[in-house]
Amino acid sequence: MKLIGRNGTGEELPGRAHTDVDTESWAQSPDDPNRTLPGQRTSAGYGPESLVHLTARQVADTAAPHRAALVVDEPEQAASFETVLAAREQAALEARHRAAADDGDPNAASQLGALLLRRGDLADAEPYLRRAAAAGLRAAANNLGVLLHQQGHRAEAAQWWRQAAVAGSAPAAHALGLQLRDQGEEEAAEYWLHFAAEHGHPLGAYALGDLMEHRRDVRAERWFKLAADSGHREAAYRLARMREAAGDKETAETWYRTAAARSHARAALRLGVLLEERAAEEPGCLDEAARWYRQSAQNGEPRAACALGFLLRDAGDAAAAADWWQEAAEAGDGTAANALGALHAGRGEAAEAERWYRMALDAGDHNGAFNLGLLCAGAGRGTQAEQWYRKAAYAGHREACNALAVLLLQRGDESGAEPWFSKAAEAGSVDGAFNLGVLHAGRGEHRHAQEWYARAAAEGHGEAALQLAVAQEQRGNPTGALERYRQAAGGGSVEGAFRLASMLDRRGDADAEAEHWYAVAADAGHRRAQVRMGVRAAERGALQIAESWYRRAAEAGSRSAAFNLGLLLARQDAEAEAMLWYTRAADAGHGRAALRLALLALRRGEPVQAENWCKRAAEYGPAEVAERAARLLGALHSELSA
Repeated sequence: MKLIGRNGTGEELPGRAHTDVDTESWAQSPDDPNRTLPGQRTSAGYGPESLVHLTARQVADTAAPHRAALVVDEPEQAASFETVLAAREQAALEARHRAAADDGDPNAASQLGALLLRRGDLADAEPYLRRAAAAGLRAAANNLGVLLHQQGHRAEAAQWWRQAAVAGSAPAAHALGLQLRDQGEEEAAEYWLHFAAEHGHPLGAYALGDLMEHRRDVRAERWFKLAADSGHREAAYRLARMREAAGDKETAETWYRTAAARSHARAALRLGVLLEERAAEEPGCLDEAARWYRQSAQNGEPRAACALGFLLRDAGDAAAAADWWQEAAEAGDGTAANALGALHAGRGEAAEAERWYRMALDAGDHNGAFNLGLLCAGAGRGTQAEQWYRKAAYAGHREACNALAVLLLQRGDESGAEPWFSKAAEAGSVDGAFNLGVLHAGRGEHRHAQEWYARAAAEGHGEAALQLAVAQEQRGNPTGALERYRQAAGGGSVEGAFRLASMLDRRGDADAEAEHWYAVAADAGHRRAQVRMGVRAAERGALQIAESWYRRAAEAGSRSAAFNLGLLLARQDAEAEAMLWYTRAADAGHGRAALRLALLALRRGEPVQAENWCKRAAEYGPAEVAERAARLLGALHSELSA
């Protein structure tokens, strides 16, 4: 087993005559299947720093008085010599203790028993420890408890630990407390763990904190801190988690750093998360977060490898990100497997994407099933998509519930879709809530629709806020509409941004804000907003900017933009190109463009063309255009019949 650092108890050191010394009851790591002491719930073992394990043959050989001196020439031989020398010293020490113990010295018997116990010679150690324990030496009683516990004699082990603890042994009190805790005797366990902690035993303090936290006792923090101050890294981590849960991220970060500096993998992960969250305000934190993620990953934490992969992807290093994701995924991290699947899906490598999504699902991450559904839906395999969506939805995946409902609704199965929209919405899916609102609105159930829109809008759904704003405007409540339009625009609704700008524009007292929201909508491709940006630029005399906005909108299919672009080009003596844009606008049903083409045809002496455009202008409208077109058409008929 792995033995880590000696745990001081404040008792006298070995080597003095007639001294009662506890050989620490070293705690094994919880991952060790051969653990023999009552186990801590987390790692952080304490025990002898180093043990020299000797066979009986080695002891006999090294103790021989006639052994010739060794001459060392090479480094390898030097290492061998040091090992042999240590073995000789150990054997000599054992021989002295054995001689004194056989002469009746209980202290020597205690020290010999401890030496044999550490070496694993339980049968040889037991009589010496029993003799010393019977003589009242608490160290021997503690170590006899350790020996008996290793042999499976837990009841007798507890008796000797109790005797040692009553005599003041903190390690014995700790071991007894752990055993009582595991037996469900929490009150008695708390007493002895408290005794060990008060006598400076870090493991006792940690175990006491663990017991109290399990009972939601606020005093747990005090004991974790005591253990952490003594170097217990798991206690530092647990203390950090408690401070983070209490909202004290600054103190939490300090303790995460303490534990992470001692190679605690989960502490390094959490420290990386805190630093990444702070990176929006302090960009330099990202580099430090990456360093802690890397340390955590190298210490075996797959979630850290996954997080490091996302940092590298965001920094543009997809290849390195994939390497870390693969390491995490192969260690069972479903998020990393999904990330790899998405990476391959983005490259069009559907088969490889499917393999990783399935691996994510096998790891228990139902995002894998949802992503498989998306993959199949994108490939037109609707039946398979539905099967994967259902698998994820029945496992509680809210977005899969929404996707399944959308699929069913697209097939015309409204009754089948509604329960899944409801399940998605009740589970917190804002898209599910919005879609449920759309479903109710389509049936004319406006009150229910508004309720679901309100729920989605409260979670930042811009399109839901837009629907609420339109309803407020229709009811004649401009103040309520303006508030909802702001919410819609802030939530990313392009139409919401345009309508907000239009309302502010009409009000006339917030020109700069109106321009801002027109620009937001226009940059997002909203054609009417692009036209408004062009008009406003033209009014300021910024004709190049106006032309740019008109072209963007016209090329996207806006007939108003095409007409305005034609007017602008005509003023710049680009009549030929202006005609092209007038024609495009008129062909799209723009009455003013058709009327303009009729007038231009008359100017060129083409009455038949003028008559055709007049008829189209009268048809397209609006009313004043139709009226002018009718007068022009009448004049044309009079002229043609004269």
